[in-house]
Amino acid sequence: MIRNAYNIPNLLTYARILAVPAVAVCFYVEGRLHSSDPARWWALGIFVIAAITDFFDGYLARRLGQSSNIGKMLDPIADKLLVATALLLLAADTDQTIQGWSLWAAIIILCREILIAGLREYLAGLKVSVPVSRLAKWKTTAQLVAIGFLLAGPAGDKIFPYTTETGLVLLWVSAIVTLITGWDYFRAGLKHVVEE
Repeated sequence: MIRNAYNIPNLLTYARILAVPAVAVCFYVEGRLHSSDPARWWALGIFVIAAITDFFDGYLARRLGQSSNIGKMLDPIADKLLVATALLLLAADTDQTIQGWSLWAAIIILCREILIAGLREYLAGLKVSVPVSRLAKWKTTAQLVAIGFLLAGPAGDKIFPYTTETGLVLLWVSAIVTLITGWDYFRAGLKHVVEE
């Protein structure tokens, strides 16, 4: 059992969780620098590596037959921690990368993640599992790509014009997909809640 906790897929998930405070530190440093560009590139680099582990931990768990209960539990938690932390940092940063109407996209994403996490926990108590849909996996990918563009933000705009604007458009796209998948989960879970 302990050996399962330290298999390769789980180590990648742990690394993704450890990347969360590392991204946050970059934003702390950014607020202390006259030029925030290096800190943003570091945040983006750490975030991209963490996002890549999201693909490989699941792939390797299936490929190597190393699926574990701790991995199944921590994988979605790691995703949500990474996404939620990045969104909060981008909304609060000195450049105000996410502001105005775009805050609503971030709020939609955060609210959906919290609601579905609560629903999953309740259904787990009823011994009902709600499998992750293919669209939900695309939702996570869309969120990670949007946040990647936004982390580059103003630093990215100097190299690729409209980096921030592209990130904001993708954020809204991911918010819409997030709503759709949230409704699918809620509708599937509601049947069990009503029956109970």
